[in-house]
Amino acid sequence: MSLIETISPDDATGDLRDIYVKTQSIRGSVGKNAIILSSSPEILKWQSEFVGYYMNHATLSFSLLATIRIWVSKNHNCQFCIDYNTALLVNKAGWTIEEVASMKENHKLAKLNEKDLAMLDFVLKAVNRAHDVDYQDIESLRNIGWSDADMLDAVNHGARMVAADIVFNTFKIEAFES
Repeated sequence: MSLIETISPDDATGDLRDIYVKTQSIRGSVGKNAIILSSSPEILKWQSEFVGYYMNHATLSFSLLATIRIWVSKNHNCQFCIDYNTALLVNKAGWTIEEVASMKENHKLAKLNEKDLAMLDFVLKAVNRAHDVDYQDIESLRNIGWSDADMLDAVNHGARMVAADIVFNTFKIEAFES
Protein backbone atom coordinates (compact mmCIF):
# COMPACT_ATOMS: atom_id res chain seq x y z
CA MET A 1 0.00 0.00 0.00
CA SER A 2 1.26 3.47 -0.88
CA LEU A 3 2.36 5.78 1.93
CA ILE A 4 0.32 8.62 0.45
CA GLU A 5 -3.34 8.80 -0.37
CA THR A 6 -4.11 8.04 -3.99
CA ILE A 7 -7.29 8.33 -6.00
CA SER A 8 -8.58 5.34 -7.91
CA PRO A 9 -9.96 5.74 -11.43
CA ASP A 10 -13.44 5.00 -10.07
CA ASP A 11 -13.22 7.87 -7.56
CA ALA A 12 -11.51 10.44 -9.80
CA THR A 13 -13.24 13.68 -10.73
CA GLY A 14 -12.40 16.78 -12.76
CA ASP A 15 -8.96 17.04 -14.37
CA LEU A 16 -7.79 13.80 -12.77
CA ARG A 17 -10.72 11.89 -14.24
CA ASP A 18 -9.94 13.37 -17.67
CA ILE A 19 -6.30 12.28 -17.41
CA TYR A 20 -7.33 8.78 -16.34
CA VAL A 21 -9.80 8.51 -19.24
CA LYS A 22 -7.10 9.57 -21.70
CA THR A 23 -4.59 7.16 -20.14
CA GLN A 24 -7.06 4.30 -20.33
CA SER A 25 -7.85 5.06 -23.97
CA ILE A 26 -4.13 4.90 -24.85
CA ARG A 27 -2.94 2.07 -22.62
CA GLY A 28 -6.10 0.09 -22.00
CA SER A 29 -5.88 0.62 -18.24
CA VAL A 30 -4.72 3.08 -15.61
CA GLY A 31 -1.55 1.66 -14.08
CA LYS A 32 -0.27 1.95 -10.55
CA ASN A 33 2.45 4.24 -11.88
CA ALA A 34 -0.29 6.74 -12.80
CA ILE A 35 -2.33 6.21 -9.66
CA ILE A 36 0.68 6.91 -7.40
CA LEU A 37 0.79 10.42 -8.93
CA SER A 38 -2.95 11.03 -8.50
CA SER A 39 -2.65 13.26 -5.46
CA SER A 40 -1.02 15.83 -7.79
CA PRO A 41 -2.96 15.82 -11.07
CA GLU A 42 -0.65 18.43 -12.60
CA ILE A 43 2.38 16.16 -12.13
CA LEU A 44 0.40 13.26 -13.57
CA LYS A 45 -0.51 15.46 -16.56
CA TRP A 46 3.17 16.37 -17.10
CA GLN A 47 4.17 12.72 -16.80
CA SER A 48 1.50 11.72 -19.32
CA GLU A 49 2.79 14.31 -21.79
CA PHE A 50 6.37 13.13 -21.18
CA VAL A 51 5.42 9.51 -21.86
CA GLY A 52 3.47 10.54 -24.97
CA TYR A 53 6.49 12.38 -26.35
CA TYR A 54 8.71 9.32 -26.02
CA MET A 55 6.06 6.88 -27.25
CA ASN A 56 6.14 8.72 -30.55
CA HIS A 57 9.86 9.46 -30.68
CA ALA A 58 11.18 9.42 -34.24
CA THR A 59 14.60 7.93 -33.48
CA LEU A 60 14.74 6.45 -29.97
CA SER A 61 13.26 2.97 -30.28
CA PHE A 62 10.72 1.48 -27.90
CA SER A 63 13.19 -1.27 -26.95
CA LEU A 64 16.03 1.18 -26.34
CA LEU A 65 13.88 3.33 -24.08
CA ALA A 66 12.56 0.34 -22.10
CA THR A 67 16.11 -0.98 -21.71
CA ILE A 68 17.28 2.43 -20.45
CA ARG A 69 14.45 2.42 -17.91
CA ILE A 70 15.29 -1.10 -16.69
CA TRP A 71 18.98 -0.33 -16.22
CA VAL A 72 18.38 3.00 -14.52
CA SER A 73 15.82 1.35 -12.25
CA LYS A 74 18.20 -1.53 -11.50
CA ASN A 75 20.73 1.01 -10.28
CA HIS A 76 18.10 2.71 -8.11
CA ASN A 77 16.37 -0.44 -6.86
CA CYS A 78 12.89 0.28 -8.23
CA GLN A 79 11.48 -3.21 -8.64
CA PHE A 80 8.12 -1.91 -9.91
CA CYS A 81 9.85 -0.19 -12.84
CA ILE A 82 12.06 -3.17 -13.62
CA ASP A 83 9.05 -5.50 -13.69
CA TYR A 84 6.87 -3.04 -15.62
CA ASN A 85 9.47 -2.50 -18.34
CA THR A 86 10.27 -6.21 -18.48
CA ALA A 87 6.60 -6.83 -19.25
CA LEU A 88 6.71 -4.13 -21.94
CA LEU A 89 9.71 -5.73 -23.64
CA VAL A 90 8.08 -9.17 -23.57
CA ASN A 91 4.50 -8.17 -24.39
CA LYS A 92 5.03 -5.25 -26.77
CA ALA A 93 8.53 -5.62 -28.20
CA GLY A 94 8.46 -9.41 -28.59
CA TRP A 95 11.51 -10.20 -26.47
CA THR A 96 11.62 -13.54 -24.71
CA ILE A 97 11.93 -13.76 -20.93
CA GLU A 98 15.40 -15.26 -21.50
CA GLU A 99 16.48 -12.31 -23.66
CA VAL A 100 15.35 -9.86 -20.99
CA ALA A 101 17.05 -11.88 -18.24
CA SER A 102 20.33 -11.87 -20.18
CA MET A 103 20.06 -8.13 -20.78
CA LYS A 104 19.46 -7.54 -17.06
CA GLU A 105 22.74 -9.32 -16.31
CA ASN A 106 24.72 -7.48 -19.00
CA HIS A 107 23.23 -4.50 -20.84
CA LYS A 108 25.50 -5.20 -23.81
CA LEU A 109 23.42 -8.35 -24.43
CA ALA A 110 20.31 -6.27 -25.07
CA LYS A 111 18.46 -7.17 -28.25
CA LEU A 112 19.38 -3.80 -29.79
CA ASN A 113 21.37 -2.80 -32.86
CA GLU A 114 24.89 -1.41 -32.43
CA LYS A 115 23.72 2.19 -32.74
CA ASP A 116 21.14 1.74 -29.96
CA LEU A 117 23.68 -0.09 -27.79
CA ALA A 118 26.05 2.87 -28.13
CA MET A 119 23.27 5.22 -27.00
CA LEU A 120 22.43 2.92 -24.09
CA ASP A 121 26.09 2.98 -22.97
CA PHE A 122 26.10 6.76 -23.23
CA VAL A 123 22.90 7.22 -21.21
CA LEU A 124 24.08 4.87 -18.48
CA LYS A 125 27.37 6.75 -18.26
CA ALA A 126 25.53 10.07 -18.13
CA VAL A 127 23.08 8.94 -15.47
CA ASN A 128 25.68 7.21 -13.28
CA ARG A 129 28.81 9.30 -13.91
CA ALA A 130 27.77 12.55 -15.59
CA HIS A 131 31.08 14.27 -14.89
CA ASP A 132 32.91 11.57 -16.87
CA VAL A 133 31.06 12.35 -20.11
CA ASP A 134 33.34 14.19 -22.52
CA TYR A 135 33.48 15.53 -26.04
CA GLN A 136 34.68 12.20 -27.41
CA ASP A 137 31.52 10.49 -26.12
CA ILE A 138 29.39 13.05 -27.96
CA GLU A 139 31.46 12.87 -31.12
CA SER A 140 31.32 9.06 -31.16
CA LEU A 141 27.53 9.17 -31.15
CA ARG A 142 27.44 11.85 -33.82
CA ASN A 143 29.71 9.70 -35.99
CA ILE A 144 27.22 6.83 -35.96
CA GLY A 145 24.25 9.02 -36.81
CA TRP A 146 22.85 10.28 -33.52
CA SER A 147 21.90 13.94 -33.39
CA ASP A 148 22.48 16.25 -30.45
CA ALA A 149 18.70 16.30 -29.93
CA ASP A 150 18.67 12.47 -29.76
CA MET A 151 21.41 12.52 -27.12
CA LEU A 152 19.63 15.16 -25.07
CA ASP A 153 16.32 13.29 -25.33
CA ALA A 154 17.92 9.97 -24.33
CA VAL A 155 19.78 11.42 -21.34
CA ASN A 156 16.67 13.32 -20.28
CA HIS A 157 14.72 10.06 -20.45
CA GLY A 158 17.26 8.32 -18.23
CA ALA A 159 17.45 11.23 -15.80
CA ARG A 160 13.66 11.43 -15.52
CA MET A 161 13.66 7.69 -14.78
CA VAL A 162 15.88 8.38 -11.77
CA ALA A 163 13.25 10.86 -10.56
CA ALA A 164 10.43 8.35 -11.10
CA ASP A 165 12.37 5.68 -9.21
CA ILE A 166 12.84 8.06 -6.27
CA VAL A 167 9.14 8.98 -6.19
CA PHE A 168 7.95 5.38 -6.53
CA ASN A 169 10.41 4.07 -3.92
CA THR A 170 9.69 6.90 -1.47
CA PHE A 171 5.92 6.49 -1.53
CA LYS A 172 6.02 2.68 -1.86
CA ILE A 173 4.32 2.01 -5.15
CA GLU A 174 2.57 -1.34 -5.07
CA ALA A 175 4.19 -4.23 -6.92
CA PHE A 176 3.61 -4.50 -10.65
CA GLU A 177 1.40 -7.38 -11.76
CA SER A 178 1.53 -8.30 -15.44
